[in-house]
Formats: sequence, C-alpha cells, structure tokens
Amino acid sequence: MNDKINAILLRIQTLEQELEAEIEKAGEKLSYTIQEKRVLFEESVAAYHRQLRKGLLRFIREASILDMMTAPVIYSMVVPMGLLDLSVTIYQAICFPIYGLKKVPRSDFIVIDRTELEYLNIVEKLNCAYCGYGNGVAAYFREVAARTEEYWCPIKHARKVRNPHSRYHKFVDYGDAEAYRNRVEEIINKKINRKGEEKLS
Repeated sequence: MNDKINAILLRIQTLEQELEAEIEKAGEKLSYTIQEKRVLFEESVAAYHRQLRKGLLRFIREASILDMMTAPVIYSMVVPMGLLDLSVTIYQAICFPIYGLKKVPRSDFIVIDRTELEYLNIVEKLNCAYCGYGNGVAAYFREVAARTEEYWCPIKHARKVRNPHSRYHKFVDYGDAEAYRNRVEEIINKKINRKGEEKLS
C-alpha cells in the first residue's frame, strides 16, 4: 500500500473514533448509561417511555395484514442463522489457533439490548431481538471470513468491490506477484516464530 492510501485509512479510523465519541454523547443526552452490558435510563425517562408503549391488542389491530403474513417466513430463517452461528464458532475455534489468527469475539457483533427499551411492547421487543441476532450473526460471519481471507488469499480483486470488509484494504494489489509472495513469506515467518515461542515457554 502506498503512503497516500495509508493516510486515507488513518483518517477514516480517526473519523470512526470521532463518530463513536459523538454516539456516546448522544446517549448522555438521552439520559442512559451502560453498566455491565445493561442499559439503564433515569427513572423519569423510563416512566415516560412506558407511557409511550403501544398495547399489544392495539399493535396487532393496527398491524398490516401482509406484514403479519410474512412473519412465519422471516422467523423460519432462525434455523439457518443459528446453524451459521454455530458453524462459524466451531470453525474459528478449531482453525484460528492453527493459523495463528486472533479469534473474533462473538459478543462484539451479536448485541441484543433493545429488549430493555420500555416503549416497546413484547412483539416489538421480540422483533428487535431477532433483527439484532440476525444482523449480528451476519457481521460476525463477515469478520471471521475476512480474517480467513487475509490469511489464505490477501489479494484485492481487479474489479471494484462494493463495501469491502475491514481487512480488504490491507491486501496486496491484483497482479502484484512480488508483493503477494512477500506477504506469504511474512505469514509463514510469523507462524514459525510463534511455534518457537511456544516451545520456549
């Protein structure tokens, strides 16, 4: 990677950190704090949220018939999603230590906290939990796949890739054979050094 690309990536990283800081500020304005993974609102805010909660009967009465008809289709996806979640977890548990790759923390991607919002009824909470799980599994799989690709084939595509994963920009350019061979040697040397350190310990 040339210096200009590195500088752009550094700017992006800085902007992401600034965005996280602004999101935290927004949380303070909405009067909530996070304690041991639990989101806590001030009591006055929580009471107001409960007033805004739509009752279950009213929610069902006002729901679109077509939306309700698609619910079984949406929720049937829990089976393949669960299998994907389990498969990815087993895969990285077996393979990543062999490759010398750091495991992806599942809890960093699968976050289910919207169920604690008092202005959601039980159906809305279930929907939010399901969406959080589904998108979390997708993000979890994407990161595991990204680290795998970085190990086995760290080469950029010739064609432009829309919304590439977090490690793609570190890959060597398409057609740069020398850079690829150097990267492979780097990976091999890291594995040898790691095994040597394990023997010493």
